[in-house]
Order: sequence, then structure tokens, then C-alpha cells
Amino acid sequence: MTFNPDADISGNTTRRRGRGAAIAGGGAGVLGLVALVVAMLGGPDLTGLVGGAPGGGNEPASSGEALSECDTGQDANTNDDCRMAGAQVLLDDYWQQHVDGYQPPTMTVVDGATSTQCGTASNAVGPFYCPPEQGVYIDPTFFQLMRDQFGASAGELSQLYIVGHEWGHHIQNITGTMEKYPNNGTGPDSNGVRTELQADCYAGAWLGDVTEQKDENGVAYLQKPTEAQITDALNAAFTVGDDNIQEQQAGRVNPESFTHGSSEQRQAWFANGYKNGLGVCDTFAVSGDQL
Repeated sequence: MTFNPDADISGNTTRRRGRGAAIAGGGAGVLGLVALVVAMLGGPDLTGLVGGAPGGGNEPASSGEALSECDTGQDANTNDDCRMAGAQVLLDDYWQQHVDGYQPPTMTVVDGATSTQCGTASNAVGPFYCPPEQGVYIDPTFFQLMRDQFGASAGELSQLYIVGHEWGHHIQNITGTMEKYPNNGTGPDSNGVRTELQADCYAGAWLGDVTEQKDENGVAYLQKPTEAQITDALNAAFTVGDDNIQEQQAGRVNPESFTHGSSEQRQAWFANGYKNGLGVCDTFAVSGDQL
């Protein structure tokens, strides 16, 4: 999904922070990439499987530096950091319209690695939401790891889907969903799976409406997505399905250990939100066989 070059994203509040200790692109290997993909959309921390993952905990948290180079849609089209900043502008605008008393999360672009209250943020961990900080962390070099080692295109729309999914977890946090439906273990009908599928649906609902969002000058932020871009986003949802990851990691599928949902479910809930909006995203209101 391409930004209109003249769109104004100069009001972004995204910050950059880190210490330049990212894993090299060729260092993780196939098993490491499985760990990265599991982590990509808020999964468990499997970085112990990835050789060379940066340690954490000693770097003091800081506000980081503003992305002063990210002013226009053209910047977002040519720079992954700026695309994340543009996504932040759009997501805050969207959720401000749909959640009473909306409070935005912090958005941090990670340069290598940085410590957080939820552990080290880096491209080895992938994008994640940290509830106690109400913050989203993402190292855009993660997308290149996906391209180089997993054969994924990790194109513009799939990147926005990933960020939108993490924002979905923030919405679940501030609206009380996480508190109401706490972790109750693994399995195809678990709260964890329902939480992740709802975040997929939220990301789809946002992207289904996003071309209607305009800056203060009346310029649409984004151009209408192409069919290829939509397919790319659906492919990203497929890639991070529990069954797909388990098949590649262990050669077999165990639904009782699911934490995020199957590839088919993740695609379906993203597509449902994309086509039908937020009103269809209550994954906690349906039976397990409807997930």
C-alpha cells in the first residue's frame, strides 16, 4: 500500500532508539527465522533459538530521537523507518475516531536493540506490543530478514498489517479486553488465540478504511491497494499461522499448543475485518468452531 507522495506525516510522534547491535542478515538460519516469524506478531519470546540474539536489560530507557527526516508520504515510500512513522499517524487518527478517550501508544523504531519492560527489542524478537509501557516496538530491518531468509516479500501492505496488529493489542489493553480475557493456556479455543485473531481483524478493519483518511490539507494518506498488495498481506497472515510454523519447525501440527491461530484463521479474520469493519471483530463472542 503506497503513500501519496504529498501526504503530510510531519506530525508523527514516532521515536528512534537503540544501540546498533542487530543480528546480521545471514546469521539466524532456518530455525532462527521460524523463531523470528513466531515473534513477529506478538508471539512468545523464542530468541533463545536464535544464535547471537542481543542481550538486554542494562540500557536505560529513553525517549529516543524524533524522526525529523519523516515529513511526507514520499519519505514513507522510500524509508522503512518513515513508513512506520506514517503508520503511527494513520493508526492514531483511525482509533481516535473509534475509541472514546483513546490514548495513543508510544511508537519506537528500534535501531539494533534497546531494553524495554518486556525484554530486549530487536530484529531478533520482531515487532511487539509491551502492555506495561503501552508501547509498540519495531526494528524495520526485520522485514529484510523475512525477505532474505524466509522468501517473504514483506511489502508495504504486509508491513502495515503487522504494525496494525500490534496497535490492535494496544486497543485490547486500553479497552479492558486483556484484563477480561487473561491468558488461560494454549489451544485452538484459548483466550490467546482469540486475542491474536481479534488483533488480526482490527488490522484488517483499519486497512479497509485507511484510504479514506486524509491529512489536514485534504490529501489522502494512502493510495488504493492493489490486488497484489492485498495478496501479500494475506500471505503474511498465512506465514504466521501456528500450523504453518509448527509444520516448518517440527514437521507436525499440534493444535493444543496453538497460541495465535492457524494460517487459515489468521487470513480469514484479517479479511473479515478488511471487508466488514470493526463490528465483526469480537472473537470472544463466537464458539470455537467459528474461529
